[in-house]
Amino acid sequence: MASKDKVVRDAQKVYVEGVLSRRLKALNESGIEPKEIAKDTSVRKIRAEIRKIGARLAVIDKKEKKIEEMARIKAEKMSIPKEEKAKETKVAEETSETSKRQQKLEKKMEKKKEKKQAKEG
Repeated sequence: MASKDKVVRDAQKVYVEGVLSRRLKALNESGIEPKEIAKDTSVRKIRAEIRKIGARLAVIDKKEKKIEEMARIKAEKMSIPKEEKAKETKVAEETSETSKRQQKLEKKMEKKKEKKQAKEG
């Protein structure tokens, strides 16, 4: 049960449900009461396996939805014409000032120029 494929998980779920139905049928034919059938260890184990498979399928569905959402977002970004993208980047550049790193570099360069002028003058 190490597969991450949805098709495989669905097939596993169908198989385990078939095993459960056969077990329940066998227990009913032997005349065991429904309360005792619910307590049967093999029935409990099979139902637990079905719950595990269901949880794994839920995770797979969640991942598929996320992938679809990301693809939709990417398609929206790709549909924007290049001119608008260029305008957006220009606006972003105009609004943002120089970064702190660039400011530090500029200060260093100014200090070096001052030291040079002090030595020359």
